[in-house]
Amino acid sequence: MTISVFLLDDHEVVRRGIAQLLETEDDIVVVGEAGTAAQALARIPALRPDVAILDVRLPDGEGVSVCREVRSSVEPAPACLMLTSYSDEEALFGAIMAGAAGYLLKQVAGVDLIGAVRTLAGGGSLLDPQATAQVLQRLRRGDEPVDPRYASLSPQEQRILDLIADGLTNRQIGAQMYLAEKTVKNYVSSLLGKLGFARRTEAAVYATERRHADGRSGPS
Repeated sequence: MTISVFLLDDHEVVRRGIAQLLETEDDIVVVGEAGTAAQALARIPALRPDVAILDVRLPDGEGVSVCREVRSSVEPAPACLMLTSYSDEEALFGAIMAGAAGYLLKQVAGVDLIGAVRTLAGGGSLLDPQATAQVLQRLRRGDEPVDPRYASLSPQEQRILDLIADGLTNRQIGAQMYLAEKTVKNYVSSLLGKLGFARRTEAAVYATERRHADGRSGPS
């Protein structure tokens, strides 16, 4: 059986390198690729690949958000393999929460990447059981229920969400957090996607409600 693969990475050279590597195998074919989250979300539903290899960090969001979206909206859902340049506990946490089946560093050997694609296509997983257990433990804060959507946000995204609830604009958030306005915009798009909101005002209401539930009534 031929395994169809979709590639998402904002670096064309990386995409081409992975595509050339995979297509040396008789049982693997690259059916599509994208350089942004938006492109991937538009193309994956039409192509319905068996495996989607997703870069974690993208210019317009995160591969984790793409993973979550396609896992919930595409039938049959592709097995998602997250690929990143850096070992990042938050990204790993987000990947597990989003339903990813694998998480690898880009320094992975070519033969191991090929093996990973075959493993995921066969229904296997490349997530460390210990890391998965840590995620589940992180979700258990005493007897209090934890919203997995909020738990999937990185610390940076949680901070920006708080500032949105304070009524700050992207420019004001950037000034306070020493980030470019465009970077803040990308973070906002990412956190909206993770929370399942279409509008900034929905996120502000959500964050305010969390504050009240936590006993916080004002800006953090």
